[in-house]
Amino acid sequence: MFFIYSLLTHIARFVLSIVALFNPKIKLFVQGRKNVFTTLAQHIKPADKTIWFHAASLGEYEQGLPIMERVRGLYPNHKIVLTFFSPSGYEVRKNTKAADVTVYLPLDTLANAEKFMQLVHPDMAFFVKYEFWPNYLNELKKANVSTYLVSGLFRPNQVFFKWYGGFYREALKAFSHFFVQYDNSKQLLGKIGFTNVTISGDTRYDRVSEILERDNNLPFIEEFINGKVTVVLGSSWPKDENLMFDFINSAVNVKFIIAPHTLSEDHINDIKKNIHRQVVLFTEKEGKSLAEYDVIIINTIGILGKIYSYADVAYVGGGFGTAGLHNILEPAAFGVPVIIGPNHKKFPEAVALVQMGGVIAVKDKAEMEDALSSLIYNDDYRWEKGHIAGTFVSMNRGAVNTIFNYITNEQATV
Repeated sequence: MFFIYSLLTHIARFVLSIVALFNPKIKLFVQGRKNVFTTLAQHIKPADKTIWFHAASLGEYEQGLPIMERVRGLYPNHKIVLTFFSPSGYEVRKNTKAADVTVYLPLDTLANAEKFMQLVHPDMAFFVKYEFWPNYLNELKKANVSTYLVSGLFRPNQVFFKWYGGFYREALKAFSHFFVQYDNSKQLLGKIGFTNVTISGDTRYDRVSEILERDNNLPFIEEFINGKVTVVLGSSWPKDENLMFDFINSAVNVKFIIAPHTLSEDHINDIKKNIHRQVVLFTEKEGKSLAEYDVIIINTIGILGKIYSYADVAYVGGGFGTAGLHNILEPAAFGVPVIIGPNHKKFPEAVALVQMGGVIAVKDKAEMEDALSSLIYNDDYRWEKGHIAGTFVSMNRGAVNTIFNYITNEQATV
């Protein structure tokens, strides 16, 4: 089975190299992996001690970050190696100070896995949420490396739980312990024979709670808001924005901050063309009297978390498409009521917050406008929804402590 899997991986690599000629994102995916082993050899010496973290993309990085920060404190003499699968994670966080070396994860061929392990030779490995690469996991198991899944999330439709999923079930044996978000994941693993499972919760709650304690001041946002009720559209896609334009154009005494998911010049220009109010871009704000503008478009990355601290209402994008709902916990942590689209059923935190009332799920333009009006113009209603959201985040903290209490005890007995 490993032979067939590796053959398919080689075929995928060939296909991706062709697609990369026409697709900029796939080009980053392919080109970014060309010098990984050279980079690792330059930064890691044979005598170095290392700990490996793997995150599929940006969201998983955010989940893994509080673990990395705790590891840095507990193992200061180890180098932290961070790998990403997706360009949307690597390109944004390739210069993170949380790791000593950050690279793409080479495709999961046997040769790549063996060479990666030879160069990195980790003492521990952490996989965040998901991404189970059989060759890498097999090499970790052969080397007897303590390997952990953190913030794990399993669903019945995954291959592990199918009659034909034996190959992938075998790969799971590499994990020393599974730290999962919910009881249903523990139950699913138990049905296929894995009892080394702890329900720890989701480390993102710890992550977003830490953001509350940091300096979130953005003077230019304060100037722009000028004391008015403010709506933040975070990580919005065109489908999200198209539902909002009429409301933005007609709203009175309301400020709007738009932080789109895609920052291409064409997309930014399209947003500007559809808004018939005073609009300013983040990159053009210098020298302007920002209080005179109604809408600011954040055409940069890295400050959305701080911007949410200024929101009275947040709309988080992705729920009207298929790419996935973006992070609702960041605005919720600040006690901000959140509006999302209908495609959120695969996100347990969204399902829970919708049921509790801290998040409002809408299915069309009319419901979107009704939710916005209710939250903007009814202070008590807005406060109630925001209080539910903030309390929910606060009550779900503690995953990092659960994980490290276990790991510290386990490592002490090794």
